[in-house]
Amino acid sequence: MTDVHVSPSPALRRALDLLIDPPAEPDTSKGYLDLLGGNADDVPKNTGPIQAAWASPIGSMLYDNAQAWSRRLFNALQHPAEWLDIPTGGTALDVGSGPGTVTASLARAAGEDGLALGVDISEAMLTRAIRNEAGPYVGFIRADAQRLPFRDNTVDAVIALAVLQLIPNPVTALAEMARVLRPGGRLAIMVPTVGRAARLWQLLPNFGAHVFGEDEIADVLEEHGFVSVRVHNLGTFQWIRGKNG
Repeated sequence: MTDVHVSPSPALRRALDLLIDPPAEPDTSKGYLDLLGGNADDVPKNTGPIQAAWASPIGSMLYDNAQAWSRRLFNALQHPAEWLDIPTGGTALDVGSGPGTVTASLARAAGEDGLALGVDISEAMLTRAIRNEAGPYVGFIRADAQRLPFRDNTVDAVIALAVLQLIPNPVTALAEMARVLRPGGRLAIMVPTVGRAARLWQLLPNFGAHVFGEDEIADVLEEHGFVSVRVHNLGTFQWIRGKNG
């Protein structure tokens, strides 16, 4: 039998102080803090073929490669961590952290006294992240992006790469990101895009991924008080960034 009372890592101990309802006996037996446990079936999720593929061990490897490729493409302009301007010793949140490579880069940007936390619902992704990226300033949490477990105004920067389209209620997830982000904090999002053809795609049956209109995410952010919202389309990817006003 697995002992769920494994002592949390330094990063996860700090994360516990940020939670709305920290568990009395945290389950960190797999290296990450599991806040879903046996209740994962109660979390609304996409059930199409795309989501099923990403949730598999093979999908986690493919997703890792896709993220690496998209990061190399975007590096020609600016790495997300640079624009996020994470303060020294600050806290950064990676929503839908997948294999954790971006999470680790946020920790490096925050410096030795900083903290980077990755949130994902997929156990396969989190296992991969723990194996490759966990450390004293990098921690991972199994939780629902539609119900982030953190208190209001607790993080300095939020990033969500290639995940928002897989969340059943992306508007709810965006509202949660806005809630946990401190005033003045910055948010960066990347999603696949089909440009003006989005309206046609939205008429098709659900295949496990949301297709966003050209200004859909930016409009939601502005409704939640974000300022300096910018949208940049780069090939089949759309980058959105804004500052919590």
